[in-house]
Amino acid sequence: MSAKVLTVNELAEYLRVHRSTIYRLLKKGQLPGFKIGSDWRFNVEVIDDWRLHQGPGLLAAEAAEVETT
Repeated sequence: MSAKVLTVNELAEYLRVHRSTIYRLLKKGQLPGFKIGSDWRFNVEVIDDWRLHQGPGLLAAEAAEVETT
């Protein structure tokens, strides 16, 4: 059984955030992902675990940062 892997666009839709939020979190090293060539990919199981432990606070903070700029 293989793990479900998402692209940046698919992850943004999955988390209901803008693509720029995904790239911002990646740049800060706060989002678990891996590269295939120059493209980012994300394991759904790892993202779900990340959301449970730290993701909601980070996503809210990123959304607030976007609104204030």
